[in-house]
Amino acid sequence: QVHIVASGGGLVQPGGSLRLSCACADCGAMFRFAGVNYYRQAPGQQREMVANMTNDGSTIYGEFVKGRFSISRDNTKRTVYLQMNTLTAEDTAVYYCMVGGVWGQGTQVTVSS
Repeated sequence: QVHIVASGGGLVQPGGSLRLSCACADCGAMFRFAGVNYYRQAPGQQREMVANMTNDGSTIYGEFVKGRFSISRDNTKRTVYLQMNTLTAEDTAVYYCMVGGVWGQGTQVTVSS
């Protein structure tokens, strides 16, 4: 069974930055062929797609990202990263990663002064 470990959430002031990570140590060779995604869910809201990266590096972002976030992957470390800059209160949510269709646990991101 694949386990994905998420990290990097926390409290940040408006305008600040955070980097989220999702590591899949037991993904094996599958990781490099897997699409990777980040989603988020704010209280009372539906889960929405933040970023997607295919195995060949193509990316798609949610409209609200507006160039502030960047998804990347390190196939050697079997890790996905989401760099988030210029954060606002509207970015407060639980962020989830998905690797090859398998969800990681959520990590809380709170943007507040």
